[in-house]
Amino acid sequence: MSEREIFEATFAEAKPKRKEPKQISFRVSESEFEKLKRSAETFQMSVPAFVKSKAQGSKLVTPKIDRPGAVEIAKQLRAIGNNVNQMARATNAAELDPNSAVNLTAELQNVQKELNQIWQQLN
Repeated sequence: MSEREIFEATFAEAKPKRKEPKQISFRVSESEFEKLKRSAETFQMSVPAFVKSKAQGSKLVTPKIDRPGAVEIAKQLRAIGNNVNQMARATNAAELDPNSAVNLTAELQNVQKELNQIWQQLN
């Protein structure tokens, strides 16, 4: 066996097994790359993933809320959930007089309205 055959046999086995084995590459100008980068960041994607999606004809929808905004909304929703759980525990732990029950029902309805408003903003 020649050195070349040994070399090819050695490195033929060392090829990484990829889910998508074919690669396409092309060059873009600095300004084109910056535009692609900004677009990819808008969709919270990498530049290659963004370009691949666009090349495949995917219709990308711009998120209404950026990542820090989404994190803040999640934090607020957790706080609301904690408050609702506390109200449920208090309700289950003791019998409420009729006035307290009416007030609690009104508060829960307010929470539901606020959650619906948040949901509408996210859609």
